[in-house]
Amino acid sequence: MLSQSLAARGARALSTKAKPLKVAVLGASGGIGQPLALLCKLSPLIDEVACYDVVGTPGVAADLSHCPTPAKVTGNLPAAETWPPSENVGLKAALTGCDVVVIPAGVPRKPGMTRDDLFNTNASIVKTLVEGCGKYCPDATLAIISNPVNSTVPIAAEVLKKMGVYNPKKLCGVTTLDVCRANTFVAANQERLGLSPKDVNVTVIGGHAGITILPLLSQVPNATFSDADREALTVRIQFGGDEVVKAKAGAGSATLSMAYAGYLFTEGVIKAMKGEDITMCAYVESSLTDAPYFASPCKFGPDGVKEVLPFGPLSAYEQSWFDKMMPELKAQIAKGIEFAK
Repeated sequence: MLSQSLAARGARALSTKAKPLKVAVLGASGGIGQPLALLCKLSPLIDEVACYDVVGTPGVAADLSHCPTPAKVTGNLPAAETWPPSENVGLKAALTGCDVVVIPAGVPRKPGMTRDDLFNTNASIVKTLVEGCGKYCPDATLAIISNPVNSTVPIAAEVLKKMGVYNPKKLCGVTTLDVCRANTFVAANQERLGLSPKDVNVTVIGGHAGITILPLLSQVPNATFSDADREALTVRIQFGGDEVVKAKAGAGSATLSMAYAGYLFTEGVIKAMKGEDITMCAYVESSLTDAPYFASPCKFGPDGVKEVLPFGPLSAYEQSWFDKMMPELKAQIAKGIEFAK
């Protein structure tokens, strides 16, 4: 009787055990993808990291597999070679059973390039990958990093709509790097107050390119800025990516900081799936403005975006930036929608 009771209890425990959590990184061999995949491998919240790219993923997966953490890692290519050899090949293998798909795939910016210059190449890549997501993991939360995010998120939405699997709660553009930069730069500016970047949480709204990035410095508690500092900080946050591209002198763009930000976002989505109360900025379908997509604070829950939150009152200075950014943001959204059609 005791053995039967224990067996029954064990069976119940197995039946109620949570499904292993799987994250796919599409573009895992790239400058963002590799460190992002590493951070996911190190996470205690993730059970499997599926790496996909057109080259190199078996090597990336083999390398990551030597890190002594429980998460399983697979490396998938469009065709022949995989690691481990027993795994299925391709996008289907990477995406099947995924809970979160992070997409940093695409070409990086070079000096003199805008995010918009990347449009034609990256738009096609995102379209193909999102079609795979719609087919193999339609219920996964998609986190789009591929630039220009202002356009690639609308492309993804249109693709998923055509496939009949679009869920606005599960499609997000990752703008976390804008928040990370804002927190870092504001903490440095307010150093006299002894602030750590971890003590700062700047709300950043709008989009994820140039003047469409609007940090709401007026809402930072206990911080005061001179007019010159406010202007310098705003512009530096808006064009922080250019700062890195120039510093790397043609050898790359913001890869390490973007990987970190992408992981923070992924971690937040997963924590919300597990029941934690998570609020973070994201670029999502929104009715807060007359732009169909807009970045603002969002509450996340087990099913993705639970609520798109208002961003609060703007100062006169911020309102002037808001008025300048909206036509550009709407044009970039329209460009993405037109491409998808």
